[in-house]
Amino acid sequence: MGRLVAGIDLGSTGLKMLVTDEAGAEVAAAQVPTPWRAGPGGTTEMDAAALLAAVHELLTTTGSALRATAASEGTEKIEAIAIAGMGETGMLIDHRGIAVAPAFAWFDPRGAEQVAAFPAAIRDEFAGRTGLPLGAQVSVAKLAHLRDQGLRLDGLRWLNLPEFVAAALGGRTVAEHSLTSRTGLIDQDTGRPWPAMLDALGVGEDFLPPLVDAGTPLGTWKWAAAESGAWASSEGERSATASGTPANGTVTGGALITVAGHDHLVAAEAAGGLPADHYHVSLGTAEVLLRVIDAPLGYDARRRLAAHLINEVRHVVPGKHVLVAGVKTGLLLRRVLHAAGITERAGRDALDAAVMALPYEGALPAGSIEASGARNDDGVLKLTVRGDGAGPAEVFGAVLRHSNDEIAELIRAMDRELPPAISATLTGGWAGMAAVRRARTHVLPALSVSSRDQETAYGATRTAARLLSGVPPKIGTPQ
Repeated sequence: MGRLVAGIDLGSTGLKMLVTDEAGAEVAAAQVPTPWRAGPGGTTEMDAAALLAAVHELLTTTGSALRATAASEGTEKIEAIAIAGMGETGMLIDHRGIAVAPAFAWFDPRGAEQVAAFPAAIRDEFAGRTGLPLGAQVSVAKLAHLRDQGLRLDGLRWLNLPEFVAAALGGRTVAEHSLTSRTGLIDQDTGRPWPAMLDALGVGEDFLPPLVDAGTPLGTWKWAAAESGAWASSEGERSATASGTPANGTVTGGALITVAGHDHLVAAEAAGGLPADHYHVSLGTAEVLLRVIDAPLGYDARRRLAAHLINEVRHVVPGKHVLVAGVKTGLLLRRVLHAAGITERAGRDALDAAVMALPYEGALPAGSIEASGARNDDGVLKLTVRGDGAGPAEVFGAVLRHSNDEIAELIRAMDRELPPAISATLTGGWAGMAAVRRARTHVLPALSVSSRDQETAYGATRTAARLLSGVPPKIGTPQ
């Protein structure tokens, strides 16, 4: 079946791996939970050891699935691997490449106090310089928190999560543009670290590794594959840490490594070349609306957009930028399910059918249920119920309508900076629910729905496939 490539998606809910052939035909897939450790007050973090153990489990499980595929001859045929993942979350490493602190989730509230204490000039210029609204979500907030907890940042390096895993598998230590663009460390006009922010943290430019484009070859992941299908690294202390104790492998091989970039952006380019007048909407734990632009909009536009919590950052396509607008729809929907005691797919499907049996507006009088919490700086589900009959289906529908209201506000803000988009694509795990698709037709133009379950991992496989070409085309163009 020809050469195989793999894409990894380090997501907020799960770590996913997809194996395809060069043309994109899916061959094998696996998923494991993201190993967060929850603490008080919504704090959420993970240790490097837990992350790398989960990556090892993901590799092993995918290897077993691949060997079980009748058309495949085994793991040795994988020739390139690309890693995508969530933004804002990363690891601080020392000169040996060892993580010295846990990775904080992008939705972890720590850092808010430090953000408020940044110098006035930093706070005033932050949105215009970085393209991000200043808040606890940005990486610099967590870095300042660690600094104030006594960790000396000078002499350390920051790696976004996909970059950390790529280095652990044996790749060069680098910073990829689209991921680093979301840290608050980069001036969007220059593409270089923002000196004033570095000074505020007490670090120099070497705090970031060399900046590279998504899809840059970073080295080779060398592994041994045991008869059981278990994969283990065959060289390097960090690689061995990533892949577990090397097995007594019977087949040795290697795969080229690259970082595909920020997960939502990788998903948007999965089919190659996202049109400028199109919304790509990815609905996972966060729901992200994305539009591609050819160049930065500039300092003043970034400040206006940031007032609505809209980012203007670098794309995975070299030279292009994106507008990224988020709402925490998936987080709220998940909490509705859990409040209703629904934790399995069958229960979710039954609830979906119950919501679809109701009109979009619900069957209760207007104002019976009020929902809030979807704003990207919130995420706390709040419900006000003023009447009887507010069962799970009515509540679920109310949360969908509330998130539609938030999306409509974001679209109005983007439309003041760009001509309105004329079409949209909905992707992500929640797109599988008919009630979600129906709701989004009320707010998104000419909506289509992706049929892929793993859009980000698939996009990463397309980045990996480009490594196998002598002169790979630019990301964002058809292969």
